[in-house]
Parts: sequence; structure tokens; C-alpha cells
Amino acid sequence: MNPPLAHPPRFASLRHLARDPRHFQIAVLSGLFAYGATALDFEVTLGRAAVTLAVALGTQSLLSRRAECSFDPRSALISGLSLCLLLRTNSVLLAGATAFVAIASKFWIRWQGKHVFNPTNFAIVLAITTGLAWVSPGQWGNAALLALAVASFGGLVVYRAARSDVTWAFLISYSAILFGRATWLGQPASIPLHQLGNGAFLIFAFFMISDPKTTPDSRRGRILYAALVALGACFVSFVLYRPNGLLLSLVAGSLLVPAIDDWLPGTRHGWPSKEVSNAPNSSLQTLDLSNRLARTASGPSAS
Repeated sequence: MNPPLAHPPRFASLRHLARDPRHFQIAVLSGLFAYGATALDFEVTLGRAAVTLAVALGTQSLLSRRAECSFDPRSALISGLSLCLLLRTNSVLLAGATAFVAIASKFWIRWQGKHVFNPTNFAIVLAITTGLAWVSPGQWGNAALLALAVASFGGLVVYRAARSDVTWAFLISYSAILFGRATWLGQPASIPLHQLGNGAFLIFAFFMISDPKTTPDSRRGRILYAALVALGACFVSFVLYRPNGLLLSLVAGSLLVPAIDDWLPGTRHGWPSKEVSNAPNSSLQTLDLSNRLARTASGPSAS
């Protein structure tokens, strides 16, 4: 006789939805975009947003088939929604091309089974170089900060099994540099607080640098990685006097991840599997091992 399931199937499905942080992240990003488009009059039309999401999902589907792996829309939705929140351009063609590059980079720029760059960050940096796109950190305004901070901290709590250590290490490192610089220059604390207080920065800290597929595998490696990204961002902003220091530093820092993984190895991240999570007495360690074995047997991953 087969042992009974620990939970009825319908409850097991709900547990899987709650367990995978991507579902919560999609909901938060969707809510932020809806709030920005209606209350803050974001400089993005619904047509450009629809093109961005359609191209992201279409590219994910096409390249998943070519890689002979299953189509998973969640990663594409996260990348597409992040582009809608951060990237600004008047060109529908560029918006679609940026979404294509974001998803394609996961399949075409890989190292030892991991995609190298955060898809959204990589695509935005390339789009900015054309001179036809930009990032507007001040678009959120003061009224949106509280809602965005609450949503971000909620995302961090749900994300605790993935890469919350990266976010905290980055916030502590970046804040220490900003306040140290302000003290050295004799500036009031209100200046670094203002630099930390915008929606684009919070999205970067809670949803971009914490991408589990592009961060180092070990905790020590992730803390080192976060500190290096913070240091690089401040160098770009305050030494080179260039905008978008966070985005440029993250692209450069991503190139260091393979070396960090070799120096400080750890367990490769795997998203929760519905089949494994339905089994009683499953653990995160078993989940991760099962996903790794499945990826090895089935070929390139679409995540």
C-alpha cells in the first residue's frame, strides 16, 4: 500500500505556490507597475509594456524549445516586469529588443550551467549605450517610497531561503560607504539618506542583485560579491562621475562570479520542484540536489 500524502493535492499545490518566491515577486512587481502607471504617471505606455512582456515570454518559449527544456514563464515575467519598472525609452522597437536580449542572455551567455548576467541588468546597460534609453531613479517620488519599501521587505522575507544575505550585505556595504564619504566631506546625514531613498535603488537591492541564478553559490562568496558591487558602484558614481553606477557595477561584478565560485564553492541554487515539494519530509537540501540532477539529465536550464 502506498503511504498517504502528507497533504491533499489541492493544498500541496497551494503550498508550492507559496514556497516558490518567484510567485510573490511577480505579484509585487505587477503591483508596483500598476501603482506607478496609475498614480505616478510613469513614462511608459501600456503598448510598450505589452510589447516588452510579449517579447520576453515569446523569447523564453522559443529558446526553451530550442534548448529542449520545458517552458517556464515565471523568469520571463520577472525580467519583463522589471524592464517595465526601470527602463524608459520612446522606441517600441528598442523596448522589444531589450526584452529579447534580456531573455536570450540566459541561454547564450552561460558558464558551467549558470547564466552569467542578471538578464534585466544586462539588457538595460546595453539599451542605455544606444542613447535612446535611460533609467529614471526619481520617478517614484516621495509618496511611493513607503509602499515600495514595504513590498521590498516583504519580498525579502519570502526570499529568505534564496539570497537575502546578498541584499543585506549590499545594503550594509553601500550605506557604510555613503555615510563614510559624507562624514569625510563634512556633509549632513540627510545627503546619504536621500541617495538611499529612491524606488530604483530598492528594486535593485531587493530584486536585482539578489538574483539566485547569477550570484555566487556560497554565503561567503555572496557577501564578498555584494561588497564588491557596492564598492564598484560608488567608484563609478563618485570617482568616474558617471550615472547608473549600480547597473554598471553589477555587470562588472557578474564577471567575477565564476572565480568566486571556484575560490569559495557552495551548493548550486535550484528552484523548488512541485513534485519534490509534494513529498512528505522533503528538505531544501533534497530539493536542491533533485533539481541539480534533473538539470544534468535534461540538458540546459531555462531558468
